[in-house]
Amino acid sequence: MPTTAKTKAKNSADRKARNTGSKDRNARHEGVNAIDLLERDHREVEAYFDEFENLDDDEAKGDLAQKICMALTVHAQIEEEIFYPQARQAIEDDDLLDEALVEHDGAKKLIAEIEEMVPGEELFDAKVKVLGEMIRHHVEEEEQELFPEVEKSEMDLSAVGEELAKRKSELMQKMERA
Repeated sequence: MPTTAKTKAKNSADRKARNTGSKDRNARHEGVNAIDLLERDHREVEAYFDEFENLDDDEAKGDLAQKICMALTVHAQIEEEIFYPQARQAIEDDDLLDEALVEHDGAKKLIAEIEEMVPGEELFDAKVKVLGEMIRHHVEEEEQELFPEVEKSEMDLSAVGEELAKRKSELMQKMERA
């Protein structure tokens, strides 16, 4: 379904409104808060998808698509290695986490297809757009269902946030060298 300017403006306003709670979480937890880190990643990649929709130049689209794929790959990996296992123990809601893993799997398949394509190639733009729609859906579920459950739990969001930040930095450096 095509995204209208009105829908984009509403989605942008919704994202900004969701971010207003992060100050409260920071007050409760010293250091890097896991949920804040993950939400910053969400905002970053949403901005990339918004930017992609406004590009006409194939080279610029290719560069941005690579950035999107790298950001999502790293984000998914830190969630799967660190956040989801700890969330699974903390909230004991396997259904939410199982769905998140299935959504990651679908996104990874589409990322692999995009990475094998050349900008301007048939379906390149469509695949990036569909990936964006998948990610927006995934982000909405995480932020509206999973994160509130985790926040109510005993999970040490600061300690997990430190782990996430460290691993993210390692993965980004590794990918940038490759």
